[in-house]
Parts: sequence; structure tokens; C-alpha cells
Amino acid sequence: MVEYKEFSMLKENADEAGISWKGIPKVERKFFTSSEGFSISGILWGEEPPQLVLIHGGAQNAHTWDTVALALDMPLLALDLPGHGHSDWRPKCDYTPFVLADQVAEAIQHWAPEAEAVVGMSLGGLTAFCIASDHAQLVKRLGIVDVTPGTDRTKAEPIINFVSGPEVFESFEEILKRTIEHNPTRSEASLRRGVLHNSHEIEDGKWSWRYDVGRAWKDQNEENASEPIDFSELWDKVSEIKVPIHLWLGGAWSVVGDEDVEKMKSFQHDMVVEKVEGAGHSIQGDKPLELKELIKNLLNSKIVD
Repeated sequence: MVEYKEFSMLKENADEAGISWKGIPKVERKFFTSSEGFSISGILWGEEPPQLVLIHGGAQNAHTWDTVALALDMPLLALDLPGHGHSDWRPKCDYTPFVLADQVAEAIQHWAPEAEAVVGMSLGGLTAFCIASDHAQLVKRLGIVDVTPGTDRTKAEPIINFVSGPEVFESFEEILKRTIEHNPTRSEASLRRGVLHNSHEIEDGKWSWRYDVGRAWKDQNEENASEPIDFSELWDKVSEIKVPIHLWLGGAWSVVGDEDVEKMKSFQHDMVVEKVEGAGHSIQGDKPLELKELIKNLLNSKIVD
């Protein structure tokens, strides 16, 4: 039996990153029921109202931000997207950024309506574009981790290959082994924590992922593999955003092409672009302390009325 206590591994996160350990911080998992009747879960850090909202990528969960949250040491909200972590799954794998944005906006309004910034990674970043456009009152500053509407199947192939794998594993060791194979730059200890947060034991000692997105990718990969992933409708959302945007790219590998950055700049002339050397797509996992500094810079950026 593999023991799992949700917040028991935070010292490991701190030690691995070289963050001074002050004891278990004030951190709590919360649940909110949306207007559609779905439960959305989030992790609230600190005792004061959240000043930052963090939205993870597809096939991840709120714990992907643990090390960043420890390093920032500020009140913040890390959300589980619908279909991920401890949030309810939606019917028919309905997880487009447009659908997710309305659900997530309700959760932000409930928990963090006065947050100074929203940061989204990958699918969470695409969702954040929609929130900043359609629910502008909730987003004062926008941070985007390694994604644009130009991200397509070819650019995201390594991610698709990983999440399109088996849905059930014979043991925890098997699910961890696959994760290690697809994340060669990460330490085994960090990946073990990640798998514990992102999977659960089912019948007969077998293990499965907590998220529903893997099944959506799998269906699309098998039945419609020739059809491109198309987020191009989101360019209209990008063009409508009126707040400071910082775009952070993985320096080791990224799902964002140079042409995507140029197109973003054509809509957002003052956008800040930073490349994080040594990081892949999940900058928060590969270089959490560097991302902490980038988020602090975002929080200090001037809002133009």
C-alpha cells in the first residue's frame, strides 16, 4: 500500500528547491459548487485573501504549483481545473478553454475576486486568455506559461504521447515508471510526489490517473489523429485583453514557435516575453524559483488605466 497524505510532502518540495523551511504553512483544500452544479476544488495558501491565482495545464492538478507557492510565500489560490485533481469531471470530456473559463471564473469570483494577477500554464493559459477577455474584472495582470493559441498537435506531440497512454496501471511503480520515462529532466523524487498527487489506487491494487483529459486525448488520437488541434479562435480573445501580459517560455523545449510570439506581439505590443533556460513546457516543475521571480515581476508591473 502506498501512503498518501496530501500536504505531507511540502518539506520535500522546499528541501529540493533550497527553500528555507518554516514549518507547514497555512494551506487548505476547498470546494465550490458552480452554477452548473459541478464541484470545483482549489488549494488556498495563506490566511489572507488570495493575491494570485494559479491555473495548471492539462493532465495536471493544483499541486504542480506547490514549490512555486512555497517560494512566493504569499496568499494565493491554486485551482484544479474541471476534470482534474479533485474537481468534478464534465460530461463528454467537455474541456475546451471556452467552457473551462466560465467555470474557473466562477471559482475565482468566489475565492479570489481581488487577486492582483492570474497565471495560467498550457491548457490553463488558454483558459486564462478567455477569462481575461470575457471576465475582465477578475484579471488585473496575466501571466502565461508556455502556450499561445498557435500551439498545435505537432508542437504538443511529446505531451500528447504521454497523456495518450494507458488509463489503468497494474501498480504505482508502473505508473511512476512511465512518468519518469516521459520526464527525463525531472528528479525521481519530484515525479513521485507528482504522481501521488495526480493518481489514485483503484480496485485490485491497480492505479489510474485522477484527470479525465487523458481519455479525451486518447479518443481524439485514435479516431481523429489526422485532425489538427485548433485553438486559433482564441486569437480573438488575445486581441481583446487590456491588461499587462507576461509570456514565459521553456528554453529547453517549448510548445510555442517564434511565429506564435510574433503574432501575440501583433495584438499585445507591450507584452513581456521571457525564456527560462533549462526549463521545458512545465516551467513550474523544472525551474520553480526562476518562475517565482517572473511572477513577482508580473505582480510589480504597472496597470495602465
